[in-house]
Amino acid sequence: MNLDIYNLKSDDDQEVFEFESIGSKGTILKLVIFKETAFSGIYNLGFGDLDPKNGNIDDKVVSDNGDGEIVLSTVVATIHKFFEKHPHAQVYLSGSTKSRTRLYRIAINKYFELFSSKFEIFGELETNFERFNNDTEYHGYLIKLK
Repeated sequence: MNLDIYNLKSDDDQEVFEFESIGSKGTILKLVIFKETAFSGIYNLGFGDLDPKNGNIDDKVVSDNGDGEIVLSTVVATIHKFFEKHPHAQVYLSGSTKSRTRLYRIAINKYFELFSSKFEIFGELETNFERFNNDTEYHGYLIKLK
């Protein structure tokens, strides 16, 4: 399966990515940042619109630019590129709201066959992680290369 994605720009470490969402509301600059957590080798994936006022990610804004599928595919592409540079790392992601975390579950399920060929995906429960199950509501997700 070959997904359409936007052109990506990244830093040398493949930890900061930017791309332009082009849709019904114009061009919106998006950022994806992989930042190492307090747990060595585990990186948090941050994603959202660039806030032009402070240069930070706004992960609560709803762009609704009509290009959600391409944006999602582009974020998935950043995960692939991140792992090319950091093959032993793990990526943790969770939505900034419960509904966004649910959207991640829907996206993982939609592309599960594509994801699972290369990645192991786990869902975060209250006190532990389990292998991803589409019927379970999770707090977040952990992804690592097979």
